[in-house]
Amino acid sequence: MADSHLNYDNPLIGRYASKAMAERWGPLRKFRTWRRLWLALAESQAELGLLADDRKTPRIQPAQLQELREHLDDIHFERADFYEKKLRHDVMAHIHALGEVAPRGREIVHLGATSCFVTDNTDLLLMRESLDDILGKLASLIDSLAKFAATWKSEPSLGFTHFQPAQLTTVGKRATLWCYDLILDLHDLEHRRENLKFRGAKGTTGTQASFLALFHGDHAKVRELDRLVSKKMGFDRTLAVTGQTYTRKLDSQILDALSGLGQSLHKWGNDLRLLAHRQEIDEPFEADQVGSSAMAYKRNPMRAERLCSLSRFLMNLPAMSAQTVATQWFERTLDDSAIRRLYIPQAFLAADACLKLALNVANGLVVNRAVIARNVQEQLPYMATENLMMAAVAKGQDRQEVHEAVRKHSHVVTAGLKDNSMTSAELITRLKGEALFSGVDFAGEMAPIRYVGRSPEQVEEFLAAEVEPIREKYCKLLGQKGEVSI
Repeated sequence: MADSHLNYDNPLIGRYASKAMAERWGPLRKFRTWRRLWLALAESQAELGLLADDRKTPRIQPAQLQELREHLDDIHFERADFYEKKLRHDVMAHIHALGEVAPRGREIVHLGATSCFVTDNTDLLLMRESLDDILGKLASLIDSLAKFAATWKSEPSLGFTHFQPAQLTTVGKRATLWCYDLILDLHDLEHRRENLKFRGAKGTTGTQASFLALFHGDHAKVRELDRLVSKKMGFDRTLAVTGQTYTRKLDSQILDALSGLGQSLHKWGNDLRLLAHRQEIDEPFEADQVGSSAMAYKRNPMRAERLCSLSRFLMNLPAMSAQTVATQWFERTLDDSAIRRLYIPQAFLAADACLKLALNVANGLVVNRAVIARNVQEQLPYMATENLMMAAVAKGQDRQEVHEAVRKHSHVVTAGLKDNSMTSAELITRLKGEALFSGVDFAGEMAPIRYVGRSPEQVEEFLAAEVEPIREKYCKLLGQKGEVSI
């Protein structure tokens, strides 16, 4: 039996998230980033003229830097594992492992730094990169739903309040509601991404005391070190102050935004499941797909159900990050470490999995026009009564007499519906037989499009005002489809 079948496999990696997101949060990427941070720190210290204790000799030699560059990706995991078991410290373990392949470079690794220099800065780098990935997928999903809304902007459909039939809307107008929630999520995530700053080089408790000692009290060089390291790692801004760690409030804010995305996708998934039950809209269903092991006829909306399930997981992660923020003592406590290894990667993996699935669904929705029209016709006779009343009054009929006729026939037909002796169309047949409604254009008054209000125009206005700017900004990332392999 293969080892892969012996141990627990996180379903987010094995089944749901993309390969790119899984690799981004994997060990290889993390430890490669650690080494690049150590190199950036050493390069910056050298560029700022860091001197040895004699204050004459350069502390960092070009050959040492070159050796580090040559071994950035030369990671011997078995040696790192050996040292971690011995030292009970992952950062020190990887310093030793790097030192074995770059013995001269080892002397300049981690000068003045604390473990959070590599761990926290790496998390910030990976979160920013993951946010970019999420934003691209989300923009593509918005684009797909917007196209769907445009296609079906004038297709009358029953609206529901309290999941009871209400005034008509259109298939496309309802899609704008899903789309708008996602646009709000996009803006929230953009804000978090654009305001994400680097921890930089802050020292053991955030005071930069170790770096100040290395630079013999030169405050300007310490400030410049912070800026240089951050710039080398792709950040143009650093956090104004930190403890040993960057404030865990940043994690909480980002997870809150990802949770918001989960909320929107869960709501959309629920709506699709309800529409599938009414047979009005179907999610993609493959030729060989099996809905039930017992009931061979079933066409379950498994994609929407899975979307709700994964979204629920994503929605609930912020509770843990909030507790981490609240329980950090002074400059840092280590009880943030183990739990952050769980919820930060899994938040992005879950968001990625949700979007991957949502893209697949959005690009394969099937609208059953005949069913939608039939459902509209079942309710339209009741909805049309007010318009029919006004048309009769406009012809000179007494408003109260017309109202009484509608009331009387409506109650009779409603009773007939309940014992299955009538259909709702009987109401129109009965009203047509009333002299009070002589001359009323029943066909014109019964056209469903008369009851959708400004739905088509609202769709067009929404697309122009809200969606087009997003399409323009993310034009190179649109068109993602999302594949579901399991």
